[in-house]
Amino acid sequence: MKTSSLTNGRMPRRRVLIAGAAAAAAAACSSASIGQAASGAKQERLRILCTGPAGSVPDIVARTFGEVLAGAFAQQVVIDNRPGAAGQIAVQALKSAPADGSTWLLGQGAIASLYPTLYGKLGYDPARDLVPVSLAAEMNLGVAVGNAVPAEVADTRMLIEWMRRHSGEANAASPGTGTLPHILEVMLFDRPGLDWRHVPYPGGPPAMAALLGGQVAVLVLPEGLLLPQLSGGRLRLLGTSGHERSRFSPTVPTLVEQGHARSVMREWFAFFAPAGTPARIAEQASEAIGNVVARAGLLRRFEDAAMTAAQSSPSQLAAKIDDDRRAWVPLLVNAGIRGDA
Repeated sequence: MKTSSLTNGRMPRRRVLIAGAAAAAAAACSSASIGQAASGAKQERLRILCTGPAGSVPDIVARTFGEVLAGAFAQQVVIDNRPGAAGQIAVQALKSAPADGSTWLLGQGAIASLYPTLYGKLGYDPARDLVPVSLAAEMNLGVAVGNAVPAEVADTRMLIEWMRRHSGEANAASPGTGTLPHILEVMLFDRPGLDWRHVPYPGGPPAMAALLGGQVAVLVLPEGLLLPQLSGGRLRLLGTSGHERSRFSPTVPTLVEQGHARSVMREWFAFFAPAGTPARIAEQASEAIGNVVARAGLLRRFEDAAMTAAQSSPSQLAAKIDDDRRAWVPLLVNAGIRGDA
């Protein structure tokens, strides 16, 4: 496996990193080492398995945390990207890791809350194979359209009417079946008289490339991945998924403002440990995340990417997983969404 080294100096502003995601995905290696001279580090090495490819939101979250954990928690932090198969590749790697705190997994909440419903043969049991550690980041979703959609389509209500009239072009991309972006698309577009097609991609960067290349008309992604493309006019942001307007795009109305009352949702990512990890070790890892989240530099980096850094106890993360199951599993079942269909 190829590796690349990253220093623990200040990273470029996150939007610069995100804007270059396509280049990063082509050039970055599957594993990167972040090192710093030990200064109170509790262990020699920490490996963070990541469910997304280079340039994706989970990759950005993992690397941002990795830089501040290096030296503070471990002498060396290695980011190990294992994308694909609904997170199963990364989880399988976690299952074979020692339960001693030296390996964490960073992934979207759906790997623990929704994928057991989506996939009949998932390959792992979240209750058995994933030990909750801590929340890592939260963010709004954005609904964007590319140049395939006429410029006069200025909001989601107009988009829905355009999709009704252009069923052959009415497709919407997401970073994967059963992800929160996919669920939001179902909530917006599954309605009488609208014949649309979901186009899943293995992560945000290829979905973005499809929108910019005109292969799809609509894309739902975390807001931070969409914002860098606004200034060049390559996409238009029609709405965001928060309770109130995003401070990162205050001129863009929320979906609630546009009449979609049930569309409030926040994408989130979290850290997990292997099965058998003692509660004491999981708590120590959660505390380490809490210590670095409090740093102004880390908060600023996440804000630059239109994200919010987060931390929780293992029990709070377990409760959030249960909340998501109750909120979204009925919708998946009623809509007949299957990841292995």
